[in-house]
Amino acid sequence: MSRGLHLAAYLLAFDTRARSLQDRTRAGYLVRAGALAELAHRGAATEDGAGRVQVTPADPTGDRVLDALLTELGERPRSWKSWIRRGREDTLEAVEEQLTVLGITTTADRDPHGPVEPHRRVTLKDPREALDLQVRVAGLVRGDASLAQVPYADAVLAALAAHGHLRLVLSRHDRRAHARRIDRLTDRLADRTPGLARAVTRLNLTMIAGQGGIGGG
Repeated sequence: MSRGLHLAAYLLAFDTRARSLQDRTRAGYLVRAGALAELAHRGAATEDGAGRVQVTPADPTGDRVLDALLTELGERPRSWKSWIRRGREDTLEAVEEQLTVLGITTTADRDPHGPVEPHRRVTLKDPREALDLQVRVAGLVRGDASLAQVPYADAVLAALAAHGHLRLVLSRHDRRAHARRIDRLTDRLADRTPGLARAVTRLNLTMIAGQGGIGGG
């Protein structure tokens, strides 16, 4: 997986049949958590003894989305959960802009004479990238291959899909039948950032609390 986790999380949440995000609110949480996990993996964001996020002095990542998030993280210490909830819509829109610049998506301009739409329509130029990613992540959870060699990024995406109740990738049955395997994949986050792993584990509950009852099955 060559995409950063924030970009891959967007593709993971994209419904290629409907030609749109399956659930824009849910995608915002997933993308924001993916961006935080990417920074943690790069060593740019760690946590203190109280589980609050802290920025590690380093050069800019060169990624506009990640660098903007790093600036936010430097404002004051907060928990991973708090940072997942804050600014997620801004991060989601920034990821959409980045995907368009990279040529992965096209973004239609709003019709000034048409109905009012809160967001511009985003289209994947090649839906196979999203489909292949969704199939791979689902297979990682449902399969029985050794997890020892699973790349960090794939493990994180599987954890996000499972704990974020992304039904496009994993059904409720999948989450229940493979709960132990999902836990082991989530443990990859806990190696360096146990607080982030806990926040991801509670991701769907965070969505419910933040959105007044959004469930997701």
